[in-house]
Amino acid sequence: MDHFDEKIIAALKENARQSVSAIAEQVNLSRSAVSERIKRLEEQGEILGYQVLTAQKLSSNQQLKAYFQISHGGFKCRPLVAFLMQYPEVKLCHGISGEVDLLVYLEVDSMQRIHDILAELDDRLPEKARVTTHMVLREWRQ
Repeated sequence: MDHFDEKIIAALKENARQSVSAIAEQVNLSRSAVSERIKRLEEQGEILGYQVLTAQKLSSNQQLKAYFQISHGGFKCRPLVAFLMQYPEVKLCHGISGEVDLLVYLEVDSMQRIHDILAELDDRLPEKARVTTHMVLREWRQ
């Protein structure tokens, strides 16, 4: 991949719907050269596909669901659970066996809210603690 290919990919990342002619103008190549390069980049797997991103809003009855898996290595759970339960988004805290000490279930309105809670949680945890976030993608119920 040369600098022309990189410029073409940058142009497509900026706007994948722009015409080949518009990209050719931006990268100073002919339309046919850009078209051939795009085809080659697709065949080589450099360009994997194109997608549409929407500004999907959650309706008032929809929520993002997530779990925090917390491994804190001997830190006491009780004060941590008390801290976590102050957030209305935290629905359950499970103290569990194994390498993970605490499993926390949340329902939030946005990814930003998860980020905010994690940032505040990070200030409370010991230095070697580890938090892994798991987003619920699908749910089955009996």
